[in-house]
Amino acid sequence: MTFVADPVASPSPETPETPALVARLRATYESGATRPLEWRRHQLLQIVKMLEENEEEFQQALAADLGKPRVEGYLTDIAFVISEIHLMLKNLKKWNKAERVPTPIVAMPAKSQLIPEPLGMVLVIAPWNYPIQLLLVPAAGAIAAGNAVVMKPSEVSVATSTALARHIPRYLDQSAIALVEGGVPETTELLEQRFDHIFYTGNGTVGRIVMAAAAKHLTPVTLELGGKSPVIVDASADIDIAARRVAWGKWLNAGQTCVAPDYVLVDKKVEAQFVDALGRAITDFYGNDPKSSTDYGRIVSPRHFDRLNAMLDSGTVVIGGQSSATDRFISPTVLRDVDMNSRLMTEEIFGPLLPIVPVDNVDEAIKQVTSRSHPLALYVFAKSKAVIDKVLARTTAGGVTVNGTLMHLTSPHLPFGGVGESGMGGYHGKAGVRLFQHMKPVLARGTRIDPSLAYPPYTDRKMKIFRKIL
Repeated sequence: MTFVADPVASPSPETPETPALVARLRATYESGATRPLEWRRHQLLQIVKMLEENEEEFQQALAADLGKPRVEGYLTDIAFVISEIHLMLKNLKKWNKAERVPTPIVAMPAKSQLIPEPLGMVLVIAPWNYPIQLLLVPAAGAIAAGNAVVMKPSEVSVATSTALARHIPRYLDQSAIALVEGGVPETTELLEQRFDHIFYTGNGTVGRIVMAAAAKHLTPVTLELGGKSPVIVDASADIDIAARRVAWGKWLNAGQTCVAPDYVLVDKKVEAQFVDALGRAITDFYGNDPKSSTDYGRIVSPRHFDRLNAMLDSGTVVIGGQSSATDRFISPTVLRDVDMNSRLMTEEIFGPLLPIVPVDNVDEAIKQVTSRSHPLALYVFAKSKAVIDKVLARTTAGGVTVNGTLMHLTSPHLPFGGVGESGMGGYHGKAGVRLFQHMKPVLARGTRIDPSLAYPPYTDRKMKIFRKIL
């Protein structure tokens, strides 16, 4: 996902100075106030209550920032968070219970367990493209794990940031949970403080800045980054279904999704058929005039609009290509004959432009994928199990959906995260709670029996026993 240093919003006048804010929240954490499960449960329920009671305001904010259709806003930002939190609430006690593990014979008599404990102070830095989901889902995981949390929404999605800043202090425990608005200066000041975990969603450039800042305090980080997520369309695929599912995944949120299909590697034998099917899918979804569709979003800022508009000359536009700076509209666009050295093919697009790259076979497609950095997501369409197995065995990606796009993110039982330059660490569901915990190993020995075997003097007899039991 892309971080942009656009003009920043001013910090809220009610927000205390950052060092004092962090110190106050840390004092609350160290008092033990965030550890009881009932405190965690109440905060999670309050997030749900906040979203439900203020849904209309959040919907309007998402529309103002991104032109989000109501259904998209509900499904991807509001309902997604509520669903994740309901799962956390259902499993809160179980996920925070000590886990018994085996004890080696050499330590007997004893019992061993792993006790989940919170890390302490957590900083969550969110992007602008799904500004509610990508702030509140990791924050909810940190809260469920028993931490104090500072949330930093993106200043680019200013309407949503303002709404969140207004409501979070009203619903959540201000002594342990805070939201800081602002842009680069405020984020920089936050990163100068000592946290116990930093969760950042954005791009690799800023990810490196976050990591460097965290290194000064030896703070662990989770980086949810991006990259060019490829689609492989094999000749054996159901082309109509492949086109519809690629179109849905690509033009959701006007392409401003970290795991949106970034380019398509399609077998030459079915390239023309696939492009034709894409055109039909676009018309089915958004009509003959996507600009007038209530189901199609807008580019978040003039800066992003200009960046994307400049990419249109990197290939031959075969579908779409229309744009309007006045309302930051770029139509669903498909390009062929693309320049492989252009920004279109070397940078994450993060917008509604879809390059089509023909390949001779799946082996060439795999070679194209593996010649680049590991993507955050990979999609393969094929009926042939051999083709699917080959792609899975020979490529590396943060996550994969077979015969679909984006859907691996929807399962709370599949951790979502990157690998290599697309990120580190994973969350959602149980993984989203464990991420913000230390599983403390505890071995408790009994005292009724105290075998002399382990103590000196070490005799030949003891050595023989050691060789048998170890």
